[in-house]
Amino acid sequence: MDKVGDEAIALLHELVSIDSINPGLVPGAAGEGSIIRFLNERLTGRGFTTTVVTPDNAPDRPSLIAIAPGEPNWPTVVLNGHVDTVGVDGMDAPFTPRIDGDRLFARGAADMKGGVAGIVAAAEAVAASGAHVRPVLALVADEEDASIGSAAAIAALSELGIHPDLCLIAEPTDLAISRSLRGFGVVKVTFPGRAAHSSQPDQGINAVTHLGRLLAAVDSRADEIRSKGGDFMVTSVSGGLSTFVIPDSAECIVEMRSTPTQVGAEALEEVNALLDPEWNATSELVLSRDGWKLDEVGPAADFALALGTQLGTGPTFDAPYWMEAPMWQQACPTLICGPSGDGLHSIDEWVSLSQVRAFTAGLASALMKL
Repeated sequence: MDKVGDEAIALLHELVSIDSINPGLVPGAAGEGSIIRFLNERLTGRGFTTTVVTPDNAPDRPSLIAIAPGEPNWPTVVLNGHVDTVGVDGMDAPFTPRIDGDRLFARGAADMKGGVAGIVAAAEAVAASGAHVRPVLALVADEEDASIGSAAAIAALSELGIHPDLCLIAEPTDLAISRSLRGFGVVKVTFPGRAAHSSQPDQGINAVTHLGRLLAAVDSRADEIRSKGGDFMVTSVSGGLSTFVIPDSAECIVEMRSTPTQVGAEALEEVNALLDPEWNATSELVLSRDGWKLDEVGPAADFALALGTQLGTGPTFDAPYWMEAPMWQQACPTLICGPSGDGLHSIDEWVSLSQVRAFTAGLASALMKL
């Protein structure tokens, strides 16, 4: 399996050299077009049947479905990874891979082009081996923002008549199997007020004062939510336009990290319970995602055991952040495992080359034994 590891490392160098910054996070950024074209050409040349998928409302945000040769009755395993990255502010040469010992530094190296390189190389090796298993690569856009890529890919698989038995997401987990992940809910709260001269505050209604009281209430509530494994905080505030004027409007964003068994939309209920009716505030659930837990029995649990046996790991990783497993779980049993490094979303992101090699070889072996 040394060869498949070498293939993954070579591919990783190529992938991190391609700018695929998510334009939803950085307006005007390159997006996923170039990296999807590169992967499409490579996989088509290696016998995969490919389909480029774009959401109706975002034709410039492509994802790729690549189906290995095989029979429909063979076990079908989706191998999923996202090809978009966050921005590169403060980084020197973010798309030029730099090696320091076991570490490869570049934007997207750990999150998650190391995992993408691993699943592509493993799928190619399985297809070339003639093993009676059909890998289906789902290489998606926009995971770092609104997940429009996975939503489009899941719909496309159904339209293509692909009904997977299993999905593996190769997000960074230090080669451990992810046991759970937290969801989240984002709530915008708007406070109306009435402007007045600050020398006569009793003639106005101070929207910022009401906002401040909510901040204190959120902090007080946060302790109990944290004790149950979640989190609760205000992450953005605004209000007031000028000195000497009582502010007639204010706004904040409240974020809740929910437990693996919670519905992310519960964030709205939590916020509403803290609002004093006298504030006349309005609240809106801007975005929510549910938590997720690995199935205890069934195909995902079985493959987690098989892959963990190859890697020498088990289901021990509880992700504090959200990944797209809940979306894929709606289509088929899902698990998460991939190579890691450090510096995700920071200026010194890196991935462990030995983990990329081990993950790729272990995944290829586990798939061939299906």
